[in-house]
Amino acid sequence: MARRGGGGGTVGVPWLLLLLLGCCGGGIWPRGRIFAAADTDPNDLNVLNTLFTSLNSPGQLTGWQASGGDPCGQSWKGITCSGSGVTKILLPNLGLSGNLAYNMNNLGSLVELDMSQNSLGGGNQIQYNLPNLKLEKLNLAGNQFGGNLPYSISTMPNLKYLYLNNNQLQGNITDVFSSLYSLSEVDLSSNSLTGDLPQSFTGLSSLKKLNLQNNQFTGSINVLANLPLETLNVANNRFTGWIPSQLKKINSLQTDGNSWSTGPAPPPPPYTAPPPPNRQNSPGQNGDGSSSSGRKSGIGGGGVAGIIISLLVVGAVVAFFLIKRRKRKASMEEHFEQHQPFTSFPSNEVKDMKPIDESTAVDIESLASPASISLKPPPKIERHKSFDDDDFSNKPVAKKSNITPIKATVYSVADLQMATDSFNFDNLVGEGTFGRVYRAQFNDGKVLAIKKLDSTVMSFQSSDDFAELVSNISKLHHPNLNGLVGYCMEHGQHLLVYDFHRNGSLHDLLHLSDEYSKPLSWNSRVKIALGSARALEYLHEICSPSIIHKNFKSSNILLDSEFNPHLSDAGLASFIPDAEFQAAEQSAGYTAPEVDMTGQYTLKSDVYSFGVVMLELLTGRRPFDSSRPRSEQSLVRWATPQLHDIDALDRMVDPALKGLYPAKSLSRFADVLALCVQPEPEFRPPMSEVVQALVRLVQRANMTKRMLDGDTSRPPDDQDQDFI
Repeated sequence: MARRGGGGGTVGVPWLLLLLLGCCGGGIWPRGRIFAAADTDPNDLNVLNTLFTSLNSPGQLTGWQASGGDPCGQSWKGITCSGSGVTKILLPNLGLSGNLAYNMNNLGSLVELDMSQNSLGGGNQIQYNLPNLKLEKLNLAGNQFGGNLPYSISTMPNLKYLYLNNNQLQGNITDVFSSLYSLSEVDLSSNSLTGDLPQSFTGLSSLKKLNLQNNQFTGSINVLANLPLETLNVANNRFTGWIPSQLKKINSLQTDGNSWSTGPAPPPPPYTAPPPPNRQNSPGQNGDGSSSSGRKSGIGGGGVAGIIISLLVVGAVVAFFLIKRRKRKASMEEHFEQHQPFTSFPSNEVKDMKPIDESTAVDIESLASPASISLKPPPKIERHKSFDDDDFSNKPVAKKSNITPIKATVYSVADLQMATDSFNFDNLVGEGTFGRVYRAQFNDGKVLAIKKLDSTVMSFQSSDDFAELVSNISKLHHPNLNGLVGYCMEHGQHLLVYDFHRNGSLHDLLHLSDEYSKPLSWNSRVKIALGSARALEYLHEICSPSIIHKNFKSSNILLDSEFNPHLSDAGLASFIPDAEFQAAEQSAGYTAPEVDMTGQYTLKSDVYSFGVVMLELLTGRRPFDSSRPRSEQSLVRWATPQLHDIDALDRMVDPALKGLYPAKSLSRFADVLALCVQPEPEFRPPMSEVVQALVRLVQRANMTKRMLDGDTSRPPDDQDQDFI
């Protein structure tokens, strides 16, 4: 039976018309919007609408629209389609500004992207989520892109042509070339790229043309020796060493403007046959080295006899020393048992071994912190090799302390007991994986946080082990890290002293606040995400070697009075084997899938944990909540299928926000976190790209606010946190 409307007529016919329109090409937009019949795939159209806005809606892009339209059916400028999919975007030399769209990776059919010779980027890094499924040609040359090569290049299996020359790229080339077996031409010239060429270049088995000129590359070019290159330009860099002989055969080779070594070249790179020996002229040879008697080259009978005699002599010498060694060893063991300790042997074999003090005093206050950040553990044992070194391999060897000086305050146990009222329960502010944290108030009024390390989780064999830990974490300095102030290791105690932040942890603010507490605003949530991302970026990409946090979660993000985030526990997990740390860590919902399967933590497992915290900020929910229905207990499993539906996204937002958030900012925030919680680690972006994405989110919101206020000038970079 047909339902009747308010006027009494049936509504069956209109419903039939809507059904017919749906069959003829109508449908539903992504994220819930209705669209008219069109030839273009709605995902591709959504990207092009966003791209038009990101390019500041330029008038030279005829046919383009900020919303709706039909690029394939209406022939938008520079757009080529195959069926309903956009296969080419060709917009070179059009005076375009702005940036690429944040959702370019949704262009599933794109084969070629050419936006060269424009003014894109404005010094910002290339958009991290570039098209990757079918892309064969990427040309962004002649723009103003800064930063490093985007990680998403590594996920383009069909890429053949890559042109990023004449930009403002800088820094070392990250390992993005390891799987690009189809790559034929690469042009990175005229940038400010530095460092050695990555080892992954050796796998570019199809590379014919490579332009690296006018950069600041250093080291050798041996990684290029076995590539099938036909054109190579490495001019005007800082390369050193020798030019491999294989490369000298290239017809189009330019190497000027480097510091090449002169003189005899070393052996060729691995996996290449060595050149024939350069034999001097001798009787029976012509000046060109050819034999005048027609004899075959090779080792003669005299040479063979010489080799055999040499082997016999060497064997006799070795046998003589072995016999002598056994006799000497027997006499030494007898002498050891009857008379002297291990370190006082008078024999020549151990004359260099000296007693080493069990501990070495460390000057704390008077020494400056090293300028460079290098967290490679110093050697703990130094042994002077001798002929009979193996004879004593089973003997105990004294340990030598070689800890880098620590710039941190040394506290006594008595000081900390007084400041915490003997670690009274009333001063307990938290308990985490590594131990309990207490609030400490000193006589001068200063308030600090004392972390009392749990010996069952972090066991130290000696004071040197703890001193090494303190030395390494004391070198970590970043505005978004919780800085180490001091330490205490008296009477077997191991305590760390940190800055105290009065607003507590993000976890407490999101999940334990009562109904009278003021909820975090959307501005503050984005600000916390950006600051936390910068802290991880510092650990992953600035520290050398990189530091995996392993324990990134909302309870380890501490907030100061202005809600600036400070990541705690940085560097602590580095001293615990992965398996032991995984067993000790009990926080459910933050661990990346590959950690559960393999037990191994990586930089990308930190990225996953960061994405979970972003979900907490967006939804206000815990990462795992057993009190909810089974389908909603895991936050990632419940949320990720809904992140690209605007209506579902609105329903997911933390009710405490009461709808006070900009829709576009929310959508872009969701896009970033969706990449971070990808189940496959190789599809998660590095933290530097996450930071850039969040900075752009803030800058767009900044620009929108200023335009609404009547000010169209570009906001300065240092105002990227007050944006709505």
